[in-house]
Amino acid sequence: MIDFNKFLDKMSAVAENNNAIDPEYYTKYEVKRGLRNRNGSGVLVGLTEIGEVHGYTIDESERVPVEGRLYYRGIDVSEMVEGFQKDKRFGFEETCYLLLFGHLPDKNQLAEFVDILGNLRRLPDGFTEDMILKAPSPDIMNKLARSVLASYSYDDNPDDTSIKNVLRQSIELIARFPTMVAYGYQAKSHYHDNNSLYIHPPRPDLYTAENFLYMIRPDNKYTRSEAEILDLAMVLHAEHGGGNNSTFAVHVVTSTGTDTYSAIAAAIGSLKGPKHGGANLKVMGMIEDIKNHVSDWNDDEEIAEYLKKIINKEAYDKSGLIYGMGHAVYTLSDPRAVLLKKKAAELAVEKNMEEEFNLYLKIEQLAPRVFAEMKQSNKDISVNVDFYSGFVYKMLDLPQSLYTPIFAMARIAGWCAHRIEELVSGQRIIRPAYKSVSGHRPYIPLDQR
Repeated sequence: MIDFNKFLDKMSAVAENNNAIDPEYYTKYEVKRGLRNRNGSGVLVGLTEIGEVHGYTIDESERVPVEGRLYYRGIDVSEMVEGFQKDKRFGFEETCYLLLFGHLPDKNQLAEFVDILGNLRRLPDGFTEDMILKAPSPDIMNKLARSVLASYSYDDNPDDTSIKNVLRQSIELIARFPTMVAYGYQAKSHYHDNNSLYIHPPRPDLYTAENFLYMIRPDNKYTRSEAEILDLAMVLHAEHGGGNNSTFAVHVVTSTGTDTYSAIAAAIGSLKGPKHGGANLKVMGMIEDIKNHVSDWNDDEEIAEYLKKIINKEAYDKSGLIYGMGHAVYTLSDPRAVLLKKKAAELAVEKNMEEEFNLYLKIEQLAPRVFAEMKQSNKDISVNVDFYSGFVYKMLDLPQSLYTPIFAMARIAGWCAHRIEELVSGQRIIRPAYKSVSGHRPYIPLDQR
């Protein structure tokens, strides 16, 4: 019997060498790697009315930085947040309504939608036991993807891609994602971390953020301010245009004509990646490293010196990256970070974590200056939403294993909206081109090799 591990040891280098493409070819054939243009802008591959991410203008082919703006269905998210916070309301449900249907609901429409979501939160009979508890996963994102794919088997009409049926599936997934995540977390906590198992039935009378905190905490308790900041985080993560990796994955997979569960599972797989949904975990690791190596959190020079070590690949993970700084689109500011930071400041006071919050503020202030000095660059860099979201979840006493699943709980609204848009307006399978640079060679018979 062949030793599989020895085979892998021998052949992995072969596989790596035979898949290495000369970087010069990308320049020679003008390949737009990562679907990015030379000026850093994204390659235009589609149109959408759902979300708009605005971080720069183009003037004579050059990017001109501007303050960041995020629009849902043409409405500035900052104005939406100001509106529901002024009314002391939760905003995620009306955000979902807006993304799905294209307009803000009135009071009656919102109440109807909230009631529908509340009554769809329970998972189908037998689902929790058979699909979640019997196969616990150490990574909740994989458990969420499995739960979504398993939902196909519990759907009496899974392959119908009519808008009415896809809308039904979408609303059910938006309602059930928090339950799937909460139960996936409880299964991991029990079977992998040896903690007690808590399966709290979802409550239809609570809003999404409240209900999630209710389900994951053993005593079901949470404060209003805790629910409000989680609700805000979900609003800010619900949508980010059609070009982000996971949403583009939804468009690509949907364009084949496949079912809703397959398309959404693909998006979850994309979001799990540390370059996408897992970015705030990198920020948290970096901050902990800074806390361990900087003795005075109020000393700007000591903090700046350690940031220089990070950029020089001498500290933290030696990647040379200050995580949470910069964005593919936003330049002068990330509106999501601005809104989340404001609310985080309030919660930091409540949680007696002002000292650590001030450290975040200092890093935000110092990092662009240090980067400019070290790289001799005038590139505009600001913090992105990942810089503060992990800290918010930490203040909520949420385990890091839930950070990316919470992102998915929010983004399912945007994914479903984009799936519907692709079904209505896409009409063609998405199939970009790859150029072969392998050259040709003759086939050699087995006994001559």
